[in-house]
Amino acid sequence: MTGLIWAGSIAALAPLVLIVGYILVNGIGQLTPSFLTHPPAPPGVRGGGVGNGVVGSLLLVAIAVTLGVPIGIGAGLYLAERRPSRLAAITRMLADVMSGLPSIVIGLFAWELVVRPTGHFSAWAGGVALALIVLPIVARATEEMVRLVPETITEAALALGFSRWRTAWQVVLRTALPGVTTAVLLALARVAGETAPLLFTAFGNPFWSVDPARPIAALPLQIYAYALSPYDEWRAQAWTGALVLLVLVAGIGFATRWVTRSRARLLAAVTPRVGRHEEPL
Repeated sequence: MTGLIWAGSIAALAPLVLIVGYILVNGIGQLTPSFLTHPPAPPGVRGGGVGNGVVGSLLLVAIAVTLGVPIGIGAGLYLAERRPSRLAAITRMLADVMSGLPSIVIGLFAWELVVRPTGHFSAWAGGVALALIVLPIVARATEEMVRLVPETITEAALALGFSRWRTAWQVVLRTALPGVTTAVLLALARVAGETAPLLFTAFGNPFWSVDPARPIAALPLQIYAYALSPYDEWRAQAWTGALVLLVLVAGIGFATRWVTRSRARLLAAVTPRVGRHEEPL
């Protein structure tokens, strides 16, 4: 049995190790400081980088977080507080459907919602598309995290005269915040590597731009463009860009683990206090 467990573990980890190793071997050669700070060079000119793509990705993710996280947390609180209601059931079903939609469908919806009325691609449109991916993930995770908060904490706040929604916002959500933060970071890790929705919304830009009303570069879009190009140097830079994106997503993953451990320490500190409150006077 132990041998089967080891064999299964190796079979599960082997593809990940091979992918990471292949990207590392092919991408490390051109990873220099100038690659991270310069825009793409014209065809036939040596050098260039993905600096504008990194800045564009950060801007797109910032817009997605600003739009998607507050709505997702509010929806999650509503789902937890009004879980038996019909509206909560419909909202929960819609969130589950949105979580399962292919990202290219999200991109088409954002194109119809933002790009078509405005008449041009923009970072706003890309941010809206990514926010639509972030929103259901945060909403469902917030609901689950809020439901894990001990009922005694809610009852104590209500006994002190807090309203229902003030209790949910200032007491319950604060207790569940480490778990909600973990969900937000996982959602960021997903949207940071999305390419399909940005093809219909942000479109890409070979120049520096931080104007959210205009087309903007993104790291996944530049990797896609480099990988399809007929130039050997651009294809090599696609591997380096993939390595940068891999490091970025891994950094978010490490941040998630740190937040998860902080949550475990917080719950360990809260649980004894709850037990003391439950003791008869």
